[in-house]
Amino acid sequence: MRMATVTDTLRREVERCGQTRYAVSKTTGIPESVLSRFIHGQPLRGGNLDKLADYLGLVLTAKAGKARKGK
Repeated sequence: MRMATVTDTLRREVERCGQTRYAVSKTTGIPESVLSRFIHGQPLRGGNLDKLADYLGLVLTAKAGKARKGK
Protein backbone atom coordinates (compact mmCIF):
# COMPACT_ATOMS: atom_id res chain seq x y z
CA MET A 1 0.00 0.00 0.00
CA ARG A 2 1.42 3.36 -1.06
CA MET A 3 1.62 6.15 1.50
CA ALA A 4 0.05 9.45 0.54
CA THR A 5 2.58 12.01 -0.64
CA VAL A 6 2.68 15.61 0.53
CA THR A 7 1.12 16.57 -2.80
CA ASP A 8 -1.66 13.99 -2.41
CA THR A 9 -2.42 15.33 1.06
CA LEU A 10 -2.50 18.96 -0.10
CA ARG A 11 -4.85 18.13 -2.97
CA ARG A 12 -7.18 16.17 -0.70
CA GLU A 13 -7.23 18.91 1.94
CA VAL A 14 -7.97 21.66 -0.60
CA GLU A 15 -11.00 19.66 -1.72
CA ARG A 16 -12.07 19.01 1.89
CA CYS A 17 -11.53 22.50 3.32
CA GLY A 18 -15.03 23.67 2.41
CA GLN A 19 -13.80 26.73 0.51
CA THR A 20 -13.90 27.41 -3.20
CA ARG A 21 -10.62 27.59 -5.10
CA TYR A 22 -11.43 31.26 -5.61
CA ALA A 23 -11.58 31.83 -1.83
CA VAL A 24 -8.37 29.84 -1.28
CA SER A 25 -6.72 31.87 -4.04
CA LYS A 26 -7.76 35.22 -2.57
CA THR A 27 -6.60 34.27 0.93
CA THR A 28 -3.29 32.68 -0.07
CA GLY A 29 -2.36 34.88 -3.02
CA ILE A 30 -1.93 31.78 -5.21
CA PRO A 31 -3.58 32.42 -8.60
CA GLU A 32 -6.79 30.43 -9.04
CA SER A 33 -5.49 29.05 -12.35
CA VAL A 34 -2.41 27.67 -10.54
CA LEU A 35 -4.61 26.01 -7.89
CA SER A 36 -6.83 24.52 -10.58
CA ARG A 37 -3.86 23.07 -12.46
CA PHE A 38 -2.47 21.71 -9.17
CA ILE A 39 -5.76 19.99 -8.30
CA HIS A 40 -5.77 18.42 -11.76
CA GLY A 41 -2.28 16.97 -11.48
CA GLN A 42 0.35 19.61 -12.18
CA PRO A 43 2.97 20.30 -9.53
CA LEU A 44 2.83 23.25 -7.18
CA ARG A 45 6.17 24.94 -6.71
CA GLY A 46 8.20 26.82 -4.14
CA GLY A 47 6.49 29.27 -1.88
CA ASN A 48 3.05 28.24 -3.09
CA LEU A 49 3.48 24.88 -1.35
CA ASP A 50 4.25 26.69 1.90
CA LYS A 51 1.36 29.13 1.47
CA LEU A 52 -1.12 26.35 0.83
CA ALA A 53 0.08 24.17 3.70
CA ASP A 54 -0.07 27.16 6.05
CA TYR A 55 -3.59 28.06 4.89
CA LEU A 56 -4.73 24.49 5.49
CA GLY A 57 -3.00 24.30 8.88
CA LEU A 58 -0.75 21.43 7.82
CA VAL A 59 2.69 20.76 9.29
CA LEU A 60 5.26 18.40 7.80
CA THR A 61 6.99 16.19 10.34
CA ALA A 62 9.59 13.46 10.02
CA LYS A 63 8.40 9.93 10.65
CA ALA A 64 10.06 8.46 13.74
CA GLY A 65 12.60 5.76 13.05
CA LYS A 66 13.11 6.62 9.38
CA ALA A 67 16.76 6.70 8.35
CA ARG A 68 17.86 9.74 6.41
CA LYS A 69 19.88 9.19 3.28
CA GLY A 70 23.39 10.56 3.38
CA LYS A 71 23.56 10.69 7.17
